[in-house]
Amino acid sequence: MELIDLSREIHHKMQRLVNHPTIEVYPFSTHDEKRVADGYEFSSATMVLHMGDHGGTHVDAPVHFDDRPGAKTIEEMPLETFFTEAMCLDLTHIPDRTDITIADLEAAERKAGVTIQPKDTVLLYTGFYKRAAGTDGYITDFPGLTKDSATWLGRKGITAFTVESVSPGRPGRNNFEVHHVCRDLGFTHYEGVVNLDKVVGRGRFRFIAFPLRIRAGTGSPVRAVAWFP
Repeated sequence: MELIDLSREIHHKMQRLVNHPTIEVYPFSTHDEKRVADGYEFSSATMVLHMGDHGGTHVDAPVHFDDRPGAKTIEEMPLETFFTEAMCLDLTHIPDRTDITIADLEAAERKAGVTIQPKDTVLLYTGFYKRAAGTDGYITDFPGLTKDSATWLGRKGITAFTVESVSPGRPGRNNFEVHHVCRDLGFTHYEGVVNLDKVVGRGRFRFIAFPLRIRAGTGSPVRAVAWFP
């Protein structure tokens, strides 16, 4: 089998939306510190990891944008949500700072030669991460879904979709509308998924992206992986 890592590397002060916690990774103990137990000398290294539940490559839980009683938190979501059939749609021709329309998705599905099925995860490849990661524009300049195009995906009965950017819709109203489409139609999405050039054009595969079991979590970092049997 072939496993392809679709996750961002987590590192100190990595980019994130400014309304989310900073990401800090630094040593807590090092091998310079020698310890002795029962006359035996050793050292151990550990790190501090400080980040929000929407840091790096992550998945949203329904409660992130659903204030209704009973909205599921991350540890309440079925594990089947995070292990599904998948395909990747090529949207690399979509300019930055523009909308991804229903017509764009329909054309990409035809080009992929696959049909979106209920329970699928649909990976949206724009190439934006490679163009913009590390720049100020990475936070603001991505192409994004709209209320209509997100609804088109949701009505396919999918489990989730993925984006390379920090939000599924462009900054402002679009972004919040897309989150609410996920809320209202009962599916979710992953943000910060990368390396999609390695899976685009390869038909159907399995998508695996299990979250941490965070009590009352509104989302979670994931290790997103494409599995080609």
